[in-house]
Amino acid sequence: MSDESKPSFSPGLAGIYAGETAICWVDPNAGLTYRGYDIHELAKKACFEEIAWLLLHGELPTTDELTRYRQHMAAERELPAQVVSMLRLLPEKTHPMDALRTGVSMLAAYDPDLNDHSHEANLRKASRLITRMSTLVTTYWRIHKGQELLAQRADLPHVANFLYQLTGKVPEIWQTEALDIIFALYADHEFNASTFAARVTASTMADIYAAITTAVGALKGPLHGGANEDAMTMLRSIGTVDNAETWIRERLVRKEKISGFGHRVYKQGDSRVPAMRDLARSIGQRLGEEHWVPLCEKLEQIMEREKKLCANLDLYAAPVFTMMGLPVPLNTPIFACARVAGWCAHVVEQHDHNRLIRPRSLYTGPAMRPYHSRS
Repeated sequence: MSDESKPSFSPGLAGIYAGETAICWVDPNAGLTYRGYDIHELAKKACFEEIAWLLLHGELPTTDELTRYRQHMAAERELPAQVVSMLRLLPEKTHPMDALRTGVSMLAAYDPDLNDHSHEANLRKASRLITRMSTLVTTYWRIHKGQELLAQRADLPHVANFLYQLTGKVPEIWQTEALDIIFALYADHEFNASTFAARVTASTMADIYAAITTAVGALKGPLHGGANEDAMTMLRSIGTVDNAETWIRERLVRKEKISGFGHRVYKQGDSRVPAMRDLARSIGQRLGEEHWVPLCEKLEQIMEREKKLCANLDLYAAPVFTMMGLPVPLNTPIFACARVAGWCAHVVEQHDHNRLIRPRSLYTGPAMRPYHSRS
């Protein structure tokens, strides 16, 4: 029998530093930076293309670099015809996240750089993935709804084209600006579950498509990206501020999880919440749907008092998506369309400085015992 001593153990790897990154930092005291830039400043001033470039290249793009990057993204948006045909073959009840996961995996077969893991090749693949992820979502949704597919608009920036291909209408300026803010806030978040899953896959020197497919699978779970869908279901169920206290208390008595609250890292509240709350309030005032923010604020008060839990980004993202007319089943896929920029940056970084991620487990099974047949 081994005399190996039992190591220390942290359930869920809580508080464990599993690697180094120069891409993103989550400050437990409510701060978030991308490559050293504060997320609040980026959300107000930067478009998604700038943020994607920053995450991948380490610096904000120059005017010429941004222009060329937008042109490149527009040129790469179209999906291979075979991938579109595959999306049409999926069962009617396929969840958009399942369609997205399958679509990302299939795209690998059509990338000429698939098995080239050099830095430059990874950057080329990353740019294709970032732009085609959005096309996968809009294409599947229109197929799912029995609608005609729309050609991309090369004259529109990334998020505006996404809204156009989804709805068939060129978005108003405020809609494009709102989605840019959403994409900025969701673009990266350090070693969250899906990003870490991508890095684990990448650490085997599997290709970037394998890593991003892994990430999409992890994001689907209700304890990660799927939480924003659950948050909207919760808000609709509560309905009004007057119902909030009773609704929350009943769930707490039954020890049920309340969507949109709590975070493994933040100690003083999710640093992204103020920006999303402001966006929700602004859109609510514009559209005459001002009841959502007071309801969310009431829930914040109750959960702080009862459980010492602060709201996370999902609580306010859910009504923002709804007010913008985005279907609830697309909440998590839209999250993925933003987070793919961070995922790709982490895969590139992992391949550039790779070491296989292979933790140990703490064995809790029977002690060594002799074999005796029970048949």
